[in-house]
Amino acid sequence: MVKRIAPALGLFFLSPLIGEFLLGNLPVTMLVALITLAPLYGGGALLVRELARRRGAGWPGIVLLAVAYGLVEEGLVTRSLFNPGYAGMDLASYAWIPGLEVSAWWVTFVLGGVHAVGSICVPIAVMEALVPARASEPWLRLPGLVTAGVLFLLGAAASALFDPAPYQPSVARLAGVVALAGLLVVLGLRRRGPAAASPGRAPGPWPVLGFSLVAGAVFWGAAMAAWTVAAWLLVAVNVAVYAVVCAQVARWSRREGWGRAQVFALAAGGVLTYAWHGFPQPPAVPADPAVDLAGNTAFALAALALLAVAAARLHSREPAAPA
Repeated sequence: MVKRIAPALGLFFLSPLIGEFLLGNLPVTMLVALITLAPLYGGGALLVRELARRRGAGWPGIVLLAVAYGLVEEGLVTRSLFNPGYAGMDLASYAWIPGLEVSAWWVTFVLGGVHAVGSICVPIAVMEALVPARASEPWLRLPGLVTAGVLFLLGAAASALFDPAPYQPSVARLAGVVALAGLLVVLGLRRRGPAAASPGRAPGPWPVLGFSLVAGAVFWGAAMAAWTVAAWLLVAVNVAVYAVVCAQVARWSRREGWGRAQVFALAAGGVLTYAWHGFPQPPAVPADPAVDLAGNTAFALAALALLAVAAARLHSREPAAPA
């Protein structure tokens, strides 16, 4: 049984470790926070993956469900989407949209590159590369799926309960988040057939890795320039990165030769981007600089080792494991 659910357990912890610790948002001294972060992040990642794989929704479905996850976390749990002073930021002065009462920069930053990509899609792709023979099948039976859902709800409730500065948006805004997330879930769970083939051959894993690294550098470079660059310019950069990546990957994935190696290369680029970003990123919780540096180094080395193992396992199975 342990062997059967091992990939699910791995994803349960990998999601918060990548999404918060490898990124540098939390220092190594806060590993105890996994008590609440693993159910929230890991439970959410498991729900996204298991539901999409059961429905045959493919990666388009996973991406849509991942955005829905981001909406739930930032709209209902932390409520950062509506809090103009979230984490000490003055979001009301940075691409704030009157009427909607949200910062366009924060929305385009946190829902896509932070949660949909870093918290959900990248961990799923890395974990599937570690078990290529089971990459397309569900890892949990119905009781396990229910357990993941319960853990996600408990993690969300605990994160909201222990928020040191809770913000209460209007009922109408919360209802809007629920409705939009529900729409994304419905669209994400649509069963999808094979896409029409496109002429040409897909690039190999190395060019795809380079593409992912460049996209990550542009996105996070723009994020690091926040508050020093015009807000709407950064909104345009975020939207442009999403559009280019989605369009390019959609085009490549319809070509002959596209497979799990390329999907893993995209995710590996995300992991490596998070690894370098962790060093200049100031932790959200005060930590001794030497301890923080040691933690970032340990997380980065562990990430490199994990990618090496995943690449080796994927390479040994790739001839028999098309995407």
